[in-house]
Amino acid sequence: MLGAYLPILVLVVIAVAFGLGSVIFSTLIGPKKPSEVKLAPYECGCEPVGSARERFSVKFYLIAMLFILFDIEAVFLYPWAVLFKRLGVFGLMEMGVFIAILFVGYVYVWKKGALEWE
Repeated sequence: MLGAYLPILVLVVIAVAFGLGSVIFSTLIGPKKPSEVKLAPYECGCEPVGSARERFSVKFYLIAMLFILFDIEAVFLYPWAVLFKRLGVFGLMEMGVFIAILFVGYVYVWKKGALEWE
């Protein structure tokens, strides 16, 4: 039975060997002539302004997490819509509970002011 996994093991060994070999080979063979221009940060063709360690508001991260949360809702709605006829009334009630929980979460976030950009 373990013989069935041998091709997978061979593939993993080849992939790891190729990755490590590429990194080691490029390190040994590649040119090493650092200059001020090569070591300077590059930002879309513009001269970098300010520090790279700039602090961002927590609002950006909060909005990103909320976007992911409500985007995942759509991921769960699609399979439900495809199987709607087979799920029947039970599936409709379950999706109603799911949407109600998400709606309560949305109202909570709205009332907390997480969607305000002031």
